[in-house]
Amino acid sequence: MFMWEGNKALDFIKKHMADCVLCPRMCHANRLAGYTGLCKETAKLVVARAALHMWEEECISGEKGSGAVFFSGCNMGCVFCQNYNISRAQAGKTITVGRLAEIFLELQRQKANNINLITPTHYVPQIIEALKLAKENGMNLPVIYNTSGYERVETLRLLRGYVDVYLPDFKYMDEKTACEYSHAPDYPSYAKRALEEMFFQTGDFKTDPDTGLLKKGVVVRHLVLPGQVRNAREVIRYLYETYGNGILLSIMNQYTPMPQMNGHPLLGRKVTKREYEKVVDYALELGVECGYIQEGEAALESFIPEFDGEGV
Repeated sequence: MFMWEGNKALDFIKKHMADCVLCPRMCHANRLAGYTGLCKETAKLVVARAALHMWEEECISGEKGSGAVFFSGCNMGCVFCQNYNISRAQAGKTITVGRLAEIFLELQRQKANNINLITPTHYVPQIIEALKLAKENGMNLPVIYNTSGYERVETLRLLRGYVDVYLPDFKYMDEKTACEYSHAPDYPSYAKRALEEMFFQTGDFKTDPDTGLLKKGVVVRHLVLPGQVRNAREVIRYLYETYGNGILLSIMNQYTPMPQMNGHPLLGRKVTKREYEKVVDYALELGVECGYIQEGEAALESFIPEFDGEGV
């Protein structure tokens, strides 16, 4: 088990929790003392769900499922959040770093294709120590860092050697929209720098020739929002002009209006078929060849699992 007293691991965690600047918010919260920043979490490690997840991109979920670990809290605070119960309502169970390592090993025994760390930014030090412990005890699955894209390069550098696949969102190229929807006008600049570091760490994507599963690389997701076709096009253009087909691009139409968006002139509805088609057609016209689109009615509740503590 992970020993909290008198070891380098504890010092490493304390260093980052006592004056937290892990994410671009740089709240300087003393999370060790029980204070929180925008992520709404202290230094206590809180996980809402850990189970096989079948609804990621095919190269991640495959046939057996991705070993998805959903961490509570979030540094973004998007008004339209799809996982509100864990990002803002703070559902989840407090566990130790040692227990997190055990969860990784349990998912491996369940034949998960990978370990999928979902909304992990504010727990990077704890996750690193858990990964060390799990690997010492036989965990050999690829590790996926599943993030909003709102990251500091300094934090991502801590993950060098621990993450095989980066799965970031790239939500906005427009600062005004980023401010209105996520209170983060600096999102585009941070997302660009973060993606540069992610690509530096992994290089062009690589898949297993037998299974088609992603072994290394970057998959960038863009969730098309209602009324935001122009923003989506700008995101896709930037990604393609910068990285070509060295990354995988996932264009998503699964936006689901949550109760808090009732009455909003745009976010209170789903993305129309025409809006989504315009975005996909633009990607194809640019020359995007490597990636994923969603067909049919993707905005279903199945994409939003129950955060009931399963597997924790």
